[in-house]
Amino acid sequence: MQWRGRQGSGNVSDRRGMGGKLAVGGGLGGLVVLILSLLLGGNPLETMNVGTQGNYTPSAEEDERAQFVGVVLKDTEDVWNNLFKEEFNADYQEPTLVLFSQSDQSGCGFATAATGPFYCPLDNSVYIDLSFADQLAQQFGAAGDFALAYVVAHEVGHHVQNLLGTSGKVREARQGMSEVEGNKLSVALELQADFYAGLWAHHAQELKQVLEPGDIEEALRAANAIGDDRLQKQSQGHVVPDAFTHGTSEQRMHWFKKGFDTGDINEGDTFSELQR
Repeated sequence: MQWRGRQGSGNVSDRRGMGGKLAVGGGLGGLVVLILSLLLGGNPLETMNVGTQGNYTPSAEEDERAQFVGVVLKDTEDVWNNLFKEEFNADYQEPTLVLFSQSDQSGCGFATAATGPFYCPLDNSVYIDLSFADQLAQQFGAAGDFALAYVVAHEVGHHVQNLLGTSGKVREARQGMSEVEGNKLSVALELQADFYAGLWAHHAQELKQVLEPGDIEEALRAANAIGDDRLQKQSQGHVVPDAFTHGTSEQRMHWFKKGFDTGDINEGDTFSELQR
């Protein structure tokens, strides 16, 4: 991806090395966790993440990744600002991208590197530990800067869904459903975020000519690597379709590619298509 020398977003909150110091510091829940840690012989400082990362120094490679995702976020802002005006005659509310290392406190609860990148609708923020890029490359075989760009654009897609009310409708609908039926809605939501990531790539290329040869293939490899069927097969040796929450590898690649190929936000109704 062509990104060096381009402007990054002003909506990046760099909390690397802070360690989520207030993660359990307030309220009854935090007190209970602290007491349990003491009773079980644990280190309360580790439980609270206080002082455990005070000497954290990011590598040059990690700092470069931080600059990279800042540029990607700026590209998503430019694309979605345009699309919201053109499609909805509305202003796009830009999310915050929170960079953390190992752990942090989000509006949706405590976050760790193990949870992977996610979007929190309660504080309109995307959270990412940049070591996830290593996991993509080493564990999932999805190396490349555009694989990471796809992940960021996917999480921003969830922010778009939140702004458009899609996420709220899904949460409400799931309350009266069985787990299996609710999972189907979750799959549709995730696949639409993949579509929005592809849509972003289409328009970013039109606006700024950001793509290099192989970029779309990198994103597709990432989408393929994190499909429910592939992850289940790796972790438990068999596939349970009723437990899918994000979609199969084939579905994830299909919807990203559809967003990229069409560039048309109206082609992203994953909910109707999955019911056919």
